[in-house]
Amino acid sequence: MTAAGAASAGGDGPVRGPVRPSGLLDVLGVASVVLDAEGRIVLWSPQAEELFGYSAQEALGQYAARIMVHEEYLDLVVKLFADVLETGQGWAGAFPIRCKDGSTRLVEFRNMRLLDDRGDVYALGLAADQSTVRRLEREVALSARIVSQSPIGLAVLDTRLRYVSVNPALERIDGVPAEEHVGRMIPEVLPQIDAETLEGAARQVLETGQPLVDVFAVGRTPADPDEDHAWTVSLYRLEDAAGTVLGVAVSIVDVTEQYRAGIEAEAARRRLALIADASARIGTTLDLERTARELAEVAVPELADVAAVDLLEAVVAGRRSSLGPAEPAVIRALAVRAEHSADALEAADPPGRIASYGPDRLVTECVRTGRPVLVAQVKDDDLARIARSPEAAVLLDRVGVHSYLAVPLIARGEVLGALDLKRTRNPLPFSEDDVLLARELAARAAVQIDNARWYQNARDTALTLQRSLLPRHPSVTGGLEVASRYQPAGATIEVGGDWFDVIPLENDKTALVVGDVMGSGISAAATMGRLRTATKALASLDLDPARLLEHLDRITDGLDHSIATCLYAVHDPRNRQCRIANAGHLPPARIRVGHPPEFLDLPTGVPLGVGGIPFSTTTFGLEPGDQLVLYTDGLVETRRHPLDERLQTLLTLLDDPARPLEELCDLLLRTLHQPDNHDDVALLVARVQSTR
Repeated sequence: MTAAGAASAGGDGPVRGPVRPSGLLDVLGVASVVLDAEGRIVLWSPQAEELFGYSAQEALGQYAARIMVHEEYLDLVVKLFADVLETGQGWAGAFPIRCKDGSTRLVEFRNMRLLDDRGDVYALGLAADQSTVRRLEREVALSARIVSQSPIGLAVLDTRLRYVSVNPALERIDGVPAEEHVGRMIPEVLPQIDAETLEGAARQVLETGQPLVDVFAVGRTPADPDEDHAWTVSLYRLEDAAGTVLGVAVSIVDVTEQYRAGIEAEAARRRLALIADASARIGTTLDLERTARELAEVAVPELADVAAVDLLEAVVAGRRSSLGPAEPAVIRALAVRAEHSADALEAADPPGRIASYGPDRLVTECVRTGRPVLVAQVKDDDLARIARSPEAAVLLDRVGVHSYLAVPLIARGEVLGALDLKRTRNPLPFSEDDVLLARELAARAAVQIDNARWYQNARDTALTLQRSLLPRHPSVTGGLEVASRYQPAGATIEVGGDWFDVIPLENDKTALVVGDVMGSGISAAATMGRLRTATKALASLDLDPARLLEHLDRITDGLDHSIATCLYAVHDPRNRQCRIANAGHLPPARIRVGHPPEFLDLPTGVPLGVGGIPFSTTTFGLEPGDQLVLYTDGLVETRRHPLDERLQTLLTLLDDPARPLEELCDLLLRTLHQPDNHDDVALLVARVQSTR
């Protein structure tokens, strides 16, 4: 048979060209000897020359027994030779031979009778060094035992990457019998793994000869079709002794436990990171809505695809709330966040909306019981208990809500509301680990939310008191056109004690007052109210501004050691002048037509409540069209800018004497007042009207 018609070295089927021989016979060094019927050597192979030490010239024509057999076994070998020729039955065995150099070695023999086309009888002897044969037998036996008993999956692929053999361990790993592997390619046997990667790696090894170790693969096999498994795969090229490529050896180690442990460790790391992130990001201010938004932003997308933060309306109002089994929950939405889903946002209650959720709703169950509510796999009938309305349920179904979790917001033993979580894009359902993580987030955030809502209540109370104590003055009084503003402090700081007043006096005079009680909250607002009342009473006596401040100083000293700054000015339109006294306050600005804006040069004085230091009155001219700008320090003071720089900015904004006063107030607040200002602002602007 020609080489083109023979099977290839790898057992791949017919080939289209010559095939290199296997190197196994070369390793064995099998010697071939042919004897005639008389026992003379008629053929002598090169391997026989190497094994016995005699050249073909020395051996041919010689009696084989004389040069091949140890004299001790000569009679036995002659008899065996005669039996083979007579009976035609082959013989196999091992016995020592005497080599040409006098040494002895043990040789394996295979003897058989041959007949030529004329009927002549010959004997064929095949011989190999027994130590070489035994070594190969041991290696084969060891390899076979290792392959069959190894817990590691082992396979051999031919040069076309088809299975040639697999061991029992790989049968168990794949869940496919060995006979169903043989002749098939990896994707045909294991369609649920990344076969392209493995085949690409095998082809690379086949082409380069460089082994690949620990190629990672994840997928599912018929052995466990419902769970992902992980393996490390190592690949080596197989070659025979002559260098012929036989295929690829593959070893597969199941590392599923380590893989899952790694996933769990990574999940634990991410949970810790999320909790650390929450600690840093939630509660940066005492603003209730912002704190709720921070919680929703932390939850999405690390924990959920949609998150809503809802509080019981009674809790927002500062009352405790407990729900009976048949009571609905009146809930105010504070924040909602969705990852890549406008429909999910539309399905949620918008922030600020108050809604009543029936007792059958899952969020109601959560706030009533104070326990998490988990629906790992959301069914159609679950959506009606999750959504706020039938229309919202349709939207949630459209965005693919498949898992739901609500955890209560509990602080200081009181249920405040719930953190509502949904998954749409994340394919995994909420697990018990997610419940623990959500509860941890909710617990941390609830304390911040509780602080924010109590602060908000206290701030609202102080602000209400503050606004109730501020004056409602006419826009024109005593020859002055007047505009004013009060701006409370930013959300992180309580309401302060800033105030202003416009007090009509006799003879068309008008008193203008701006003051600032040090401190914040209800106490500062109450002190401000008492000082404002006292100022109005003293102003009615038409006292000199310095004398009036002295009286206020004594009053302030008796108000629980309060301290306040104050600027008191009296405008006299008949004399076209203004008398001003200052108690530790920033100087007012004067705007005159045809002149640059300026700060009035006044003795600063000491704040009210310090006591023992007299005040002084300064008189300035005020002509028709002139303006006075009185303000508290919250307008110009910041932590980032020098005060002189801010005061200069204020003067720059006073460049247009004709600007309407209301517009001027808005401009000053819009430009100078910072959103995160730590102080409130009182602003009073007065323009002298023309006399007729």
